[in-house]
Amino acid sequence: MGEHAEFKGEIKAWYKKHKRDLPWRNTKNPYNIWLSEIMLQQTRVAQGLPYYERFTEAYPTVFDLADASEEEVLKLWQGLGYYSRARNLHATAKKVALELKGEFPDTYKELLKLKGVGDYTASAIASICFNQPTPVVDGNVYRVLARYFGVDIPINTSEGIKYFKSLAEELMDLEECGTYNQGLMEFGARQCKPQSPDCSVCPLQISCVAFAEKKVSQLPVKLKKGKIKKRYFNYIIISDDEKTILQQRTKKDIWQNLYEFPLIETSEEINIDTLKQHPSFQKQLKNHPFEVYLYNEEPKVHKLSHQHIYTQFWIVTLQDKLEKGIENKKVSNYPVPVLIANFVEDFGF
Repeated sequence: MGEHAEFKGEIKAWYKKHKRDLPWRNTKNPYNIWLSEIMLQQTRVAQGLPYYERFTEAYPTVFDLADASEEEVLKLWQGLGYYSRARNLHATAKKVALELKGEFPDTYKELLKLKGVGDYTASAIASICFNQPTPVVDGNVYRVLARYFGVDIPINTSEGIKYFKSLAEELMDLEECGTYNQGLMEFGARQCKPQSPDCSVCPLQISCVAFAEKKVSQLPVKLKKGKIKKRYFNYIIISDDEKTILQQRTKKDIWQNLYEFPLIETSEEINIDTLKQHPSFQKQLKNHPFEVYLYNEEPKVHKLSHQHIYTQFWIVTLQDKLEKGIENKKVSNYPVPVLIANFVEDFGF
């Protein structure tokens, strides 16, 4: 157990010396910690930080966030991706504000019941805010433990998840739970980096199995994921010079509840003749006289974790007036996927 004590001591000492000055590091307020943890899921600190600052400015307390409309929350979240996080964030804010009188649960078990809060986030809040000895295991922690102990069990298998969780439990620091957990995550993010870490300045180098066995670049082991799905999106930008059409994505799919232009999804890239003959296109245009052209010569490829979206933007100019629709200048008020936001900016709505 002496070796483990040394491991914990080195992590805490390194963290006290090297930790980044981030706004959520200077508080133990569960609202702020929860907000930062949700934002930093699948997001780098550099990308998440401005969003965190925007949210805490717009919604200083959980009551302010609960009072906002989902549309406002999605608009503020725009560009951060994985939008189900924003929808869950809003739902949980309402639950904490209305049902729990603004008080976040103070145990791992109760935190886990909140929407959008998984094992990692519950552990982080419980240890940082309430000093509960609950281990956090994120990508950074997997990497440090796999290398230090020389573990080659794949981290994205049920066996790996179970093994690393129990190893993290065994290593848990009982006195300074929050500091130790944050230290371990920060150590993985900044010292024990995925690519080419500088082992020569690492305080754990002397006992690190991966360093001794020259396996640093081989650990942790991750099994290859399944095939990336290709999807072909054709956005129809219908305009009469004053108005255009936006629709809300309501199905259980990517970008749920965000807005977009009328969409025709096809099984492959299509040309202008195929588009004109498509029943959905004809239904959209009804009997309007129009002109149509393809805005982007090459499909715009938008890469998500399990799918690549090949997008063509078709500009349809009407020669008469749209009965319904929204004013062109109001398009940028709506929460939209970043793919659409980039087009809107480029096209100059």
